[in-house]
Amino acid sequence: MNKQDRKKHDMKHTLLLALPFLFFSFIVCGQTTQRIKGKETGNGWKKLIETNYSIQYPDSWDLNNSGQMGTSFAIFSRQSSPQDKFRENVNLIIQNLQGQNINLNKYVEISEGQIKTMITNANLIESKRLSANGYEYQKVIYTGDQGIFKLKFEQYYWIKNGKAYILTLTCERNQFDTYMVTGEKILNSFSLK
Repeated sequence: MNKQDRKKHDMKHTLLLALPFLFFSFIVCGQTTQRIKGKETGNGWKKLIETNYSIQYPDSWDLNNSGQMGTSFAIFSRQSSPQDKFRENVNLIIQNLQGQNINLNKYVEISEGQIKTMITNANLIESKRLSANGYEYQKVIYTGDQGIFKLKFEQYYWIKNGKAYILTLTCERNQFDTYMVTGEKILNSFSLK
């Protein structure tokens, strides 16, 4: 395989790697969840502690770590009324990138391209590099439509030890400001080990 063919093959394979996290963000699955208890933190929040990460979330949100749709976990807000058809949520997907030679810059480039080309009415609002707890990550905010839902997403991407960690807050667009403070507190409590 010549250099140009290899590059096309690598890009095609890379695109396929990034697809799962984008699709999960739009699925309204898990709107009914089992309530799984996390460790109490003493401040009205709970903490999920795993081998390679931890995260905190409000006691009033429901944790589902059944692995549904390839997630490591999903944390769902409560329904605001019986008519509320979408539960705002934070989810984590971990992708194995071993042997792909993908760093954070490349991952962001691929992901932003997919947001623009694969999401109905996509609008990339913000993308910036940040650092916390000794790790660099990318914060990406965008909007898009999925069926009847007009959604807004805030995603954080990390690359560590050949894995991509994609943490996503998904809200109905008209509810984003209502959930942003709590959602970002959850996102910012995420810690890689």
